[in-house]
Amino acid sequence: MLLRLARQLLRHLVRAQPRGDDTVVIVLMSAWGMGGTIRAAHNLAGHLAAQGWRVRILSVFRTREEPFFGSFPAGVEVIALDDRRRPAPPLLRRLPSALVHPVEDSRHWNLWVDLQLVRWLRRTRGVLVTTRPSLNLIAADLAPTGLVTVGLEQVNLATWAPRLRDAMARLYPRLDALVTLTEEDGSAYAGLLRPRLELIPNTVRLMGGADADLAAPVVVAAGRLTGQKGFDLLIEAFAEIDPPWTLRIFGSGHERAALQAMIDARALGDRVELAGAAPDLGAELAKASVFVLSSRREGYPLVLLEAMSKGLAVAAFDCPTGPRDIVEDGVNGLLVPANDTTKLAAALRTLIDDEALRRRLGAAAAATAAEHTIDAVGPRWEALFAELRVGPGPRS
Repeated sequence: MLLRLARQLLRHLVRAQPRGDDTVVIVLMSAWGMGGTIRAAHNLAGHLAAQGWRVRILSVFRTREEPFFGSFPAGVEVIALDDRRRPAPPLLRRLPSALVHPVEDSRHWNLWVDLQLVRWLRRTRGVLVTTRPSLNLIAADLAPTGLVTVGLEQVNLATWAPRLRDAMARLYPRLDALVTLTEEDGSAYAGLLRPRLELIPNTVRLMGGADADLAAPVVVAAGRLTGQKGFDLLIEAFAEIDPPWTLRIFGSGHERAALQAMIDARALGDRVELAGAAPDLGAELAKASVFVLSSRREGYPLVLLEAMSKGLAVAAFDCPTGPRDIVEDGVNGLLVPANDTTKLAAALRTLIDDEALRRRLGAAAAATAAEHTIDAVGPRWEALFAELRVGPGPRS
């Protein structure tokens, strides 16, 4: 009851604004963190700022001094709703959020965040881009009529719990548009709800530095050390690969100890390394000749595109969703049935045994990645905003 009353009060505090402003506000859980959603949002924000938009990123929380990716894009204002390096009213931080859906991790939300978000919504005109279901639901439920609301879905629909899908079906039709990353996702969401649907893939950042060393006997993978990324499956497959080839897995996460135990149990300690998070992933990719995506599920795997941009030969599980939208089997990489470690090992052996194939696939992979730069994809976002009747105007 108290949470319902608080939600009603917060909704009352948000006032309607006229449309037509050239401001784009992108809401992230943590603008200072790591991950594909954050990288893609930074890419989009930088592109829009360079094209004359006023761009602001709202981060639900902040704990880091510096952003993981080194710096924020030029011309983009970044604001933390809950900067946990600084004091805030302790009672408000201890009280639960009245806005966020119950499936969201409650550690990241509280009443202080609610009030800060409402404060920014009250003063914002233009476009509000939200980047995960809990944020999309808040935008659909709470955003004033003067804001164009665009929800972004990074993960396939089947991943979400039934009660969250029920909330989507109820509230997402209030969004002005919903953006999905793949055609498969678009079809799934179209079957659940009826806002305007757009297909706009994520973008790969320009990593710079050297291209991959396609003669190096090194396989590389990267991502959070969680069950979703399937590094246990990768270790199982790599156990069938003979020396001198080695595997380096970049990333951090709560499954590190379990993965290390797998490595030790298979006596792979001298050939498989959990290398931790890489501040300069591009430099690490350049030291390898093969990249593997072993995920059980994805949205639109940016790390795969980043590896392809370096000219790596890639092998990827055909998991839902994303890899099949990027990898054409035998043309720019090898696509393997999802979760099939025997076939993943076979694909690795194929790439390991044939340097000419690695070079052919790597060249095609680089060409594919070039189609996913922000220069190629950014105009699609601007076209969507223009159709929703907003756009950059003359600066005062």
